Amino acid sequence: MMTFIQQKSALRLSAYFPILGWLKGYSRSDFSNDLIAGIITAILLVPQGIAYAMLAGLPAQVGLYASILPPAIYALLGTSRTLSVGPVSIAAIMIASALSAPELVGQGDPVTNAMILAAETGIILLLLSVFRMGALVNFISHPVLVGFTSGAAILIMYSQIGHLLGIGKLSCGLDPGCYVNLFQQSKPVAFLVGVVSVMTLIFFSKPLPRFLTHLHVNPVLVTAMSKSGPLLVVLAGAFIASKLFADYGVDVPTVGSVPAGLPRFSFDIVYADTWELLLPAAMFIALIAYVESIAIAKVTANLRRQRIQPNQELVALGTANLAASLTGGMPVAGGFSRTMVNFSAGAVTQMAVLIAAGLLAFAVVFMTDVFESILKTSLAAIILVAIAPLVEFNSILKFWRYDRSDGVAATATLIGVLVMGIEQGLGLGIAITLLSYLWRTSRPHIAVVGEVPNTEHFRNINRHEVHTWPELLLIRIDENMTFANAGFIENYIHCQVVEYPDVKHVVLILASVSYIDTTALEMLENLQTSLTANAITLHLAEVKGPVMDKLEQTHFVKQLSPGNIFFRVHEAVNALIS
Repeated sequence: MMTFIQQKSALRLSAYFPILGWLKGYSRSDFSNDLIAGIITAILLVPQGIAYAMLAGLPAQVGLYASILPPAIYALLGTSRTLSVGPVSIAAIMIASALSAPELVGQGDPVTNAMILAAETGIILLLLSVFRMGALVNFISHPVLVGFTSGAAILIMYSQIGHLLGIGKLSCGLDPGCYVNLFQQSKPVAFLVGVVSVMTLIFFSKPLPRFLTHLHVNPVLVTAMSKSGPLLVVLAGAFIASKLFADYGVDVPTVGSVPAGLPRFSFDIVYADTWELLLPAAMFIALIAYVESIAIAKVTANLRRQRIQPNQELVALGTANLAASLTGGMPVAGGFSRTMVNFSAGAVTQMAVLIAAGLLAFAVVFMTDVFESILKTSLAAIILVAIAPLVEFNSILKFWRYDRSDGVAATATLIGVLVMGIEQGLGLGIAITLLSYLWRTSRPHIAVVGEVPNTEHFRNINRHEVHTWPELLLIRIDENMTFANAGFIENYIHCQVVEYPDVKHVVLILASVSYIDTTALEMLENLQTSLTANAITLHLAEVKGPVMDKLEQTHFVKQLSPGNIFFRVHEAVNALIS
């Protein structure tokens, strides 16, 4: 039997390496499920890795390398059992934006700069883990995230139009005439392949699974067939390019030469001189990579009643990005489509991701000849179909209907991303959200309440038929009391005292107050002094324990006399109404 010290050491080790936790009870049936899921996920890794590298403006092998070692590292350190880490679309467009910045043009090699971005992303995430800042995810609200992903998705789709038409990267900007001439410049064969690829992918995404499900086909087989669309599009395009286009002299852009073999470890990026220039972009990439990964990991974990540890996720993602930087890769994060494919295919543990990474490594060593013939228009089709659902205009409209400030934040973020750029748009959205929060906090909901007849409940006098007393004023504060709202609260109370000239007692109901800062405390002291000067006594009711603990450390409780602190509002009414 293990001693207590051995058990404690094992628990501590499994906290740092979660893989040790699920390996203990790993069974043959688990491996069978993971094997199938790994094969299916591997089918998606090749086209996605190449497509997202192209999206970032990098050679194909960069995306492939980022899909081998980084997910394996995450499998050792991550707490999600189904998250698939690798290149993702949003990070790819942020990389492209960073690498095309004017200050970086001519500064270093794009691949080296991408590796530096991965290294800085990893270092930032690891530093956040040291300071246990996993809760950082909460600073990006859902509306801002929706606005950001929608804006980034539109930029991604725009960036692929040229590839879909076979003419490469667009540079039209806001010139309408340029867009009119696009189809005249396009290559008809490439455009035809692109359209057919898009239609094929759409068919594989929803109609095919519904049809197979209607035929009662095994769900795992349905997942495998429906998710093989990208691979089919890529292979079919490559076959046509190598067998037909070359014979007839049709010029359709392809991926080109892809080096065979596994990536090698290299520390050459240490000596590069673009680290400082890339740092601001890396900070935003790290933030988005973490937010996106945690959100996806929680979705699948909640479905299986598993637990995600945010701080350990910082360690896992940070180390995975460092691994990408040392093996010729780009910044990585948890990918939604890959993770959901992995989950739907029946993955039980990260063994499925290890199997997928192993199969991809095999392909990189022995199948690069096939990669060379992959059409860029096929990859553009894959990106367009994968990204289109991220444009969530319906969600933004819902935000407007439910909360105007959330609608403003989402819309401003979307427009900011499109007009100012990726990082600036996200920063604008976060700033608007924080300002909106401060504005709402500075104007808290406060209500004068009365007693519901024949009960001990107290409700807002403007919403319910309640009983009140001329000499007693009951005021409920529904927000923490801080420097931001202390003046507003004090002014509200004084206005109510003026409105009720016969009042002798004011009772502040603090059931919804969890925190009172020093500014608000000083306001209460001044309020008590002011009310006493007008022959009015201040009382408190339903003060929470932590708040009471802090108040008892001050002179305010003694200064409150002859006022009292009542446990319940009903007790205050009984004591103060003669």
